[in-house]
Parts: sequence; structure tokens; C-alpha cells
Amino acid sequence: MVLLKPDKTQAAPPERAQDFEGTVLMHPLRRTEQPGAVEVVAVFFENGARTRPHVHSTDQVLVFVEGEGVVATEGERRVVQAGEVVWIPAGLWHWHGANKGRSCCHLSVKPPGPTDWNPPVRDWEDW
Repeated sequence: MVLLKPDKTQAAPPERAQDFEGTVLMHPLRRTEQPGAVEVVAVFFENGARTRPHVHSTDQVLVFVEGEGVVATEGERRVVQAGEVVWIPAGLWHWHGANKGRSCCHLSVKPPGPTDWNPPVRDWEDW
């Protein structure tokens, strides 16, 4: 058993800062390339910060642990509170982060696999 705890003091800017808008810090709690395993990353979004639209090759679960966030797909946008969990199936265009005027932290839980950071932007800029 391993106890994982998000810690903003251990977080750093994302390796691919171009895939985010606003101030974002990431604390990798568990990274792996092992088949069948999952990685867990605490992502801290400051006031209205968010990811750019992207598509994962694997399912992703977002566990919101602090603040108020937003998760959007092509067809809907949801405001998400601490304590709520969002499942995003593999292949689904989406973006996520802090709601406007708010900050949040979520855990990203997913198996290793590539992410396409270059899908069409669609209505992301109109948010």
C-alpha cells in the first residue's frame, strides 16, 4: 500500500506549458509506464486556469479535491465541486480546469498512454 497526498509545495509547472492556459502546477503522485497500472497526478489550477482541448487514448478519471472546477466536452460543460468525480472515456474531446474566478485541484487518474493535444479547438476560446 502507498499513501498519496497532493501537496502544492511539491508541485511544479507542467512540462508542456503550451497545453495549458493560466497558472497550473502539477504534483506527480504516481507515474508509470507499466501496462495495467495507473498514473495519478494532482493538478492545481489557479483562478480560471485550464487545459487546452485534448483527447486521451485511455479513460481518465478526474477527482476534484479542492475548489470549483469545470469539465467540458463538445456537447456539454459541467461545473464540478470538491468531492465530485468525472469519468472521461478514451477518445473524447474535452478540456478541464478551474471555473472562472475560482481555483481548484483535481487528481487525474489514468493508465499510461498518449494524449493528442492538437485536436480542433472548437468553442474552447468562447468560454
